[in-house]
Amino acid sequence: MLLGTGPSGPVAGRRVAVTGLGVLACCGIGTEAFWSGLLGPAPAGERRVHDFDPDRWLTAKETRQLDRFAQFAVAAADLAVADAGGLAADPERSGVVLGTGVGGLETLETQIAVYGAKGARRVSPRLVPMMMSNAGAAAVSIRLGWHGPSESVITACAAGAHSIAHAGWLVASGRCDVALSGAAEAGMTPVGTAAFANMTALSTAGASRPFDVRRDGFVMTEGAGALVLEDWDRAVARGARIYAELAGAASTADAHHITAPVPGGAGAATCMRLALADAGLGPADVGHINAHGTSTPLNDKAEADAIAAVFGPDAPPVTSTKGVTGHGLGASGALEAVASVLTLTHRVIPPTAGYEQPDPEIALDVVAGGPRPFAPAPVLSNSFGFGGHNGCLVFVPA
Repeated sequence: MLLGTGPSGPVAGRRVAVTGLGVLACCGIGTEAFWSGLLGPAPAGERRVHDFDPDRWLTAKETRQLDRFAQFAVAAADLAVADAGGLAADPERSGVVLGTGVGGLETLETQIAVYGAKGARRVSPRLVPMMMSNAGAAAVSIRLGWHGPSESVITACAAGAHSIAHAGWLVASGRCDVALSGAAEAGMTPVGTAAFANMTALSTAGASRPFDVRRDGFVMTEGAGALVLEDWDRAVARGARIYAELAGAASTADAHHITAPVPGGAGAATCMRLALADAGLGPADVGHINAHGTSTPLNDKAEADAIAAVFGPDAPPVTSTKGVTGHGLGASGALEAVASVLTLTHRVIPPTAGYEQPDPEIALDVVAGGPRPFAPAPVLSNSFGFGGHNGCLVFVPA
């Protein structure tokens, strides 16, 4: 078992409480704005975090020394730690696990242009520490002064889910009392965008339509999501607000193709089953699925097939928040984990923006047209990445 915990108590290891949330997305910064955005229509134009001001979190020097993705990581972590309130964590027993997909791509592109125009001696000595994928986790550890594990998971679009799962294991195993987990991404660079466009991954219509018959690719976004995970007994003892319990997680590989999911979604189905087993739950216990739902023809069909294989004809209601946020690459699983926890908190399932015309080959109860009331029950959050990486998380009501 990965976490070995369930809604009725510990199975093998300590229970893992979610006590803090931080988020930056194109639909809002902070949980209130983010949640309001998820309940509304898809934003118009590029799905950037337009109102992000690094001065709110960083000095001018720090901003110059951190790539945009790492700035997002610091901001999301600060929001999550403040939300958790009164952590007073032992630095030796506190860790950071923050993933990303492409890391400091913006800095790399900028410095390659400098090299071409001005020569090798003008390349910034900060290039390596700014572009490296662990820069976000390192910056957060330094900022918090935490000496426990500081790690980065780099598994494409599953990085956020895998980071949260690994951080949960650090708490459940007893290595850490508190872990800051999540992911950040800022890959909307000229070359990065061109690469995704040329591989026909992006929507030519510029629309994110998860599970809709008209879906033709994803819409790229940027942002970060962070969760504070804490030993349950410690959280209760300090009177913390507990949003939910991270009760299970799993990771599998399709071992099939570098970009395409295995037909039928066998790897994703196995991952879902393992995550539920880790939480001590069965398919009938799940009340909602926050789908990976990228709006690409192959991914959405494979995920729908996987859900059908695990849950049968009575699968719970499904939503893809990417209809609003777009696809955050490595940050997507962290953004969706925050959305899953807020779904439990608000007792409402956000709709899938862009879903209007059902695909006759996809037999899912896709929440669309408006929010749907939700009686709190376990929520499954799916993330699947290039390379065949699969990650699933199970959150249960607190």
